[in-house]
Amino acid sequence: MNGHRALFALAACLLAVGLARDAWDGWVERTQLPPTLTETSAEMRDRNGTVMRVFGVEDGRIRLAVPQGGVDPTLTNMLIAYEDKRFRTHNGVDLRAMGRAVGQALWSGRVVSGGSTLTMQAARLLENSGTGSVRGKIRQMRVAWALERRLSKDDILHLYLQHAPYGGRIEGVRSASFVWFGKEPGRLSPAEAALLVALPQAPEARRPDRHGFVA
Repeated sequence: MNGHRALFALAACLLAVGLARDAWDGWVERTQLPPTLTETSAEMRDRNGTVMRVFGVEDGRIRLAVPQGGVDPTLTNMLIAYEDKRFRTHNGVDLRAMGRAVGQALWSGRVVSGGSTLTMQAARLLENSGTGSVRGKIRQMRVAWALERRLSKDDILHLYLQHAPYGGRIEGVRSASFVWFGKEPGRLSPAEAALLVALPQAPEARRPDRHGFVA
């Protein structure tokens, strides 16, 4: 008798898990994604192809198009190592990192580390949403899961690099590379790459022109 009850309980548990999984799967599938193709700044070049002038997009932002493969691998490797070590393997949300961040916050009484993946950050940047509310975080998770189903990892990384904030109205790694270093992001030094990885975490506080790093 006890054996039959145990089997029934196990079957009921498996059924509940399956129904929950199906409900979650449908919830993600119904996600309405923000536009992933956004306007980029028009560029005026001279006869040699050198960029002479760029024109702002909405709100005067400078958002230069970032070509696929046009970013120094040193930067992308640093970015993944610094921001999201399991980027290539998670499904948009890193539950281990999120659990660690929550545990550290409860233990210390303040935010010590973030649990957002690069996919979640891309979702936040696409929707221009904040990170302070639980509702906002859940929305970022939902969009991140949906993005992972519809785009490749390289496409998601490209979205982040296209929209990351770099201080003022500078948006995207290529814009930042031109403004701060006067070069394309495909030929950065390790120090320059490291700065462009760190800047989006506090773009106004870390702007190079406010610390005498840019003439």
